[in-house]
Amino acid sequence: MRGKKAENPVPLWERANLTLLEAVAYTGVGRDKLRELSDQEDCDFVLWVGNKRLLKRKKLEEYLEKLYSV
Repeated sequence: MRGKKAENPVPLWERANLTLLEAVAYTGVGRDKLRELSDQEDCDFVLWVGNKRLLKRKKLEEYLEKLYSV
């Protein structure tokens, strides 16, 4: 199975953390915008694992809801 990426059976809406590309697909927010938001010092929805950026799904949802709700 080397060289072949295994599919993750857990749907995006049930995962605790999302990669940047998964978060793009989940939220509809652009990759560059999510990168810009998560690069900020006070960002509480980003989790760094080495150089890998994971976005905490629930905190990201709360942030976007608060930011873009009327």
